[in-house]
Amino acid sequence: MNLYLRYFDSETLVSSVDDAIEFLASIPEINLTPELEADVRDYVASDVYYPKRYKVRPRVYFIIIKTEAATMLDFKQKKAVRTSAGSDSKDAPSAVSKLNEIREGWYEGELDFKRVVMVPTTGKFEYRDTHFVARCKAVSAMDCYNRIVEHLRERVDERSQFPSPKGKNFKFRFMGYWKN
Repeated sequence: MNLYLRYFDSETLVSSVDDAIEFLASIPEINLTPELEADVRDYVASDVYYPKRYKVRPRVYFIIIKTEAATMLDFKQKKAVRTSAGSDSKDAPSAVSKLNEIREGWYEGELDFKRVVMVPTTGKFEYRDTHFVARCKAVSAMDCYNRIVEHLRERVDERSQFPSPKGKNFKFRFMGYWKN
């Protein structure tokens, strides 16, 4: 496993934690304390594959990414992207493909959105979390989402905020085919 490190325009791909520490020490703005060095070594030794960023000063960070890429070009072209353990990406359909899968029938869609309502005592408006469930005929889950949002837009304040259909605030269930 290799390590990709970047601080602004300075970047490198190294094969050991010692090379990574040496790279960080070569950058004058980074104060390489024993605690920072120990934390970098712990991160590299851990099973965590998420990128790690370290604060240099307010709103300024350097980043370390574990990668299987052998060269910088491979890393830049994402040829050694690590897939999450336990998921077989060839067999499991993505969330977007499930949304767009054409399957005409009845759907039950659940939507959590931010509804704008007026507070009667103050006359001011506020956002309220609102849960909405509807059953509708649709050709896909995305069509179900669009029908629900279209229905709500006609009935709630235009400032209300609707979630993305790809997020956790929209759920759907295919209930069955409709009869012609």
